[in-house]
Amino acid sequence: MEVCYQLPVLPLDRPVPKHVLSRRGAISFSSSSSLFGAPDPRQLSQRRGAISYESSDQTALYIRMLGACVVFKQLFSRDVRVRSQVGFEPERRASHPYLRIDFRTLHSRAETVGLLSGRRVHRLFSFQRHLHATRLLHGATPRPYSPLHILDEDYLGQAKCMLEKVGSWNFDIFLFDRLTNGNSLVTLTFHLLNQYGLIELFQLDMVKLRRFLVMVQEDYHSQNPYHNAVHAADVTQAMYCYLREPKLAKSLTSCDILLGLLAAATHDLDHPGVNQPFLIKTNHYLAVLYRNTSVLENHHWRSVVGLLRETGLFSHLPAEDGLNMESQLGSLILATDISRQNDYLSKFRTHLDHDDLCLGNAAHRHFILQMALKCADICNPCRPWELSKQWSEKVTQEFFQQGEVEKKHNLEVSPLCDSQANTMGDIQIGFMTYVVEPLFAEWARFSDTRLSQTMLGHLGLNKASWNGLRPVGSLDEPEPDPDPPPPPAPGPGSSRPSATAAEEPTTRTLAQGSQEV
Repeated sequence: MEVCYQLPVLPLDRPVPKHVLSRRGAISFSSSSSLFGAPDPRQLSQRRGAISYESSDQTALYIRMLGACVVFKQLFSRDVRVRSQVGFEPERRASHPYLRIDFRTLHSRAETVGLLSGRRVHRLFSFQRHLHATRLLHGATPRPYSPLHILDEDYLGQAKCMLEKVGSWNFDIFLFDRLTNGNSLVTLTFHLLNQYGLIELFQLDMVKLRRFLVMVQEDYHSQNPYHNAVHAADVTQAMYCYLREPKLAKSLTSCDILLGLLAAATHDLDHPGVNQPFLIKTNHYLAVLYRNTSVLENHHWRSVVGLLRETGLFSHLPAEDGLNMESQLGSLILATDISRQNDYLSKFRTHLDHDDLCLGNAAHRHFILQMALKCADICNPCRPWELSKQWSEKVTQEFFQQGEVEKKHNLEVSPLCDSQANTMGDIQIGFMTYVVEPLFAEWARFSDTRLSQTMLGHLGLNKASWNGLRPVGSLDEPEPDPDPPPPPAPGPGSSRPSATAAEEPTTRTLAQGSQEV
């Protein structure tokens, strides 16, 4: 049996005896589950309570932290299976397999070995499933039962190998997400926090941190083609690359790094997959709540604050420090609002022209973190073509989905969201010209490193590739103005005013692929 369980998710709702605290492990389960006599298996999803294992119990090894993953192996059950075919709603991506276990048989190790040959586990990881299918295809006899390792073989192999190169700009987040069974955001963020020593330095509770990251990942909408947890993981990886740049690495404090990584992981939290104008014209409650100003960015920030307080991740810090952390997180997330792109870019350019950025100044360091997050959020055109093209396809799909909804409800179709009036190539070329190039040119002035030149190189090649894919006879791309016009009508997640008719030929492209800035 090869099963990987992630822990924890929700807090315990009953006191834990002292003799339990001395034991070595625990698994969360429902206090109203069948273990407590409740007949309805749906209540397992409430995930309350705990089962602990004695330190001498070899069937459940204690949680080990390795890089970024907390997993249980060697959990032997007489009957581990997928949810019953009756009475359960479809599972969301990244939900947890241990919700489907019959905990009444969790300790029955003696029966397990004999039943493994006749009853196969239905939830195998992708690589394990591949190996199993390959052996059957070639007629190989299944290997005899042997004790399981504490960590899943996928993680020990491919995913762990990838994490060793997490600072590479060619990092394939799509492959990493598959190798972690859809848990790329949790795995990557935990690994980076652990690698920087931030967990120990800030005395973060492992249970609270794990719970916080899992809840963050689950609050991203997996049905969104673009604004999902994989995008958040990609932005977090890019942010890590920027934090390692020489100017930042020698200047940023541990608090700056913690805020930068958390802001990257949560910057699009609970994104609905539509842009701000859509929320405004449909009179959505979020638009009313935030008075049509940075609606999505405010929602992302408030959602993060809610999870921080629910999990109590910073509850051990002085109240003033906790509030300050929340405020700085908000400042970073709000900086991703594309409607303020020119404000930030002008301020950045002015600092560089006067050469007055002092990274010993906390305010200046915070501003650089804002610029780094803005770059990380829209860095997809600066990735290698194989990765960049996938992101372009996903964001265009999300735009066009919004356009179809608007047509269905007789709403004015937002710019870039009409599949009949826009092509993927045109959207991406405009986005690169009016949004990405100006920002990354200034970033390269600030941090003239090999990474900056690599990003600009990929940007130029990708732009040429999209030009090459444009239909014959299409209009040549207009030369960008020295001073780009104000931001236009948005893409999903962006909050920006509508462009005027005179601005439309250039500024409509500002939002294209605005992969939520």
